[in-house]
Amino acid sequence: MRELFLRLLLALILCICFGVLFGYIASAISSESIVDFDRTVIDFVQGMETTWLTTALKGFTWIGSVYFVAPIGLLIVGYLYFKLHYRHQAVLFATVMIGTVVVNFLLKIYFKRERPEIHKIMEANGFSFPSGHTMMAFSLYAIIAYIAWRNVRTTLSRVLLFLFAVTMIIVIGMSRIYLGVHFPSDVIGGLAASALWLTIAISVYAFYQDHQKKKLSSLNSTP
Repeated sequence: MRELFLRLLLALILCICFGVLFGYIASAISSESIVDFDRTVIDFVQGMETTWLTTALKGFTWIGSVYFVAPIGLLIVGYLYFKLHYRHQAVLFATVMIGTVVVNFLLKIYFKRERPEIHKIMEANGFSFPSGHTMMAFSLYAIIAYIAWRNVRTTLSRVLLFLFAVTMIIVIGMSRIYLGVHFPSDVIGGLAASALWLTIAISVYAFYQDHQKKKLSSLNSTP
């Protein structure tokens, strides 16, 4: 009981932190007080432009697109559900990814922020805030790391999982700034929104798992 309480308390603190961060970014965008920050970061990131880096980051931005994430997500759900029989984890994974798409769509429609008109290396459609690629990348690699973390036992494997997830999220987010299709605040807002949604989803899942264990334990202890 104490462990569950501490987990829920941590989840609440994280939700508040991510919610406040998202609210701050959204407010700063609305008041245009974040313009200087966005421009400074864009100038720095795009100042690294080279042919090979452009090619590499176009590849990473494709990895964060729906054309990559959707089939990979379906394969992972199928593998978890049918091959490993981790059905609850398969449902969690599907819920996180579908929820991310819905949340991003609703936020874009609500804020209606136009994309940057500075140096565009590639074109992109739709509204800018929050970054859909960043949200999808965060949700995909964070939930993969979470599920894998629960099923691996070695410290090295867990460290590698964490580093892999963090690297993919950062590089995909940075690629959107580098390619001129998102403001840095779009990326940060996307990270905050996805982190908030993921924390809620995992917390509900953990609470459900704890409830199921207690129910099973109660049934097994009944004479």
